Amino acid sequence: MAEGPDKDSKTEQPTDKKIQDTVDKGNLPVSREAPILASLLAAMAFIAFAARDSSAVLLGHLKATFENPVQWNIENGTDALQFLHAVGLDVATFLIPATGFFLVGGVLASALQNPPQINVERIRPKMQNVSIVAGWNRLFGFRGLTEFGKALFKFGAVSIIVSLMLADDLETTLKTMFSDPTLLPETLLTLAMQLLSAVSIATIVLVAADLAFSRIHWRRDLKMSKQEIKDEMKQSEGDPMIKARQRQIARDRNRTRMMAAVPKATLVIANPTHYAIALRYSREEGGAPIVVAKGVDLIALKIREIAETNDVPVIEDKLLARSMYDSVEIDQMIPPQFFKAVAELIYFLQSRSSAKVGMGGA
Repeated sequence: MAEGPDKDSKTEQPTDKKIQDTVDKGNLPVSREAPILASLLAAMAFIAFAARDSSAVLLGHLKATFENPVQWNIENGTDALQFLHAVGLDVATFLIPATGFFLVGGVLASALQNPPQINVERIRPKMQNVSIVAGWNRLFGFRGLTEFGKALFKFGAVSIIVSLMLADDLETTLKTMFSDPTLLPETLLTLAMQLLSAVSIATIVLVAADLAFSRIHWRRDLKMSKQEIKDEMKQSEGDPMIKARQRQIARDRNRTRMMAAVPKATLVIANPTHYAIALRYSREEGGAPIVVAKGVDLIALKIREIAETNDVPVIEDKLLARSMYDSVEIDQMIPPQFFKAVAELIYFLQSRSSAKVGMGGA
């Protein structure tokens, strides 16, 4: 009862992450009819390229074995095993090439549908595979009815094709009973090729429809609800509230470090309350002045307060403060376009400091 609303809420197309996670778990759209078509084509290939030669070799060996039975002196179990071993080798020479064709066909049927991958998730035991409720839903659900419809189509198509072809070749088939036995394999192979060709054509139509259906059904099963998309975004990008809190903590730490550097500044350029930029310049360190702190409004007032408390000169220059604020970064040298203006301020402060020292000495 609870599954209905849940399925109804899955109205959104699956995200790339959902699709990739599903593929990684081995849940891929697969047509169950493709291996059947591959088996039919493999049988046709075997008949066309190898069956005649293999059957001729097998008949030759069996003829030599059974036309001269005296060569086998079977008196005990060991002799019987040797006889069966010899016959088994003859049969194996016929079956091994056929097995190779079917093996290649099965591998291609799987590889052409989806890229090959090794996934232990598919063979891991799951409780839902032995659940009576899940099994009932598989048998009598939409997918179960679809499989039943495909089975009816295959049975009906094969029955009609075989009936029509045998009806046309009935007289020829009956005549083989009175013809040379050595011609029987050729007749059977020709009839088998005709039957396989006709059944394969019908199966191709079924496989094409099944491939489309399996992918549509697979995409439908992967649909997500809006809440699932939100939860996935939280998992991949992080909870917005937690990220906001982390950014706030980072800003607080940077502000604390910035305020601690203001007392070491050479000067503060202000405007006069909205902007404040603290610069440090040391001739021994070389290079241009470095920005140790900057801020607007309350942070700017705090920078000025700390600077005045620690006797750091505060120079009010509205245009310079405002233009520098958007162009400078903390712990970075000022851009070249501000070299001249800042150099003049530093020279002015150094000159004033030298004048005070001179007056004090006098």
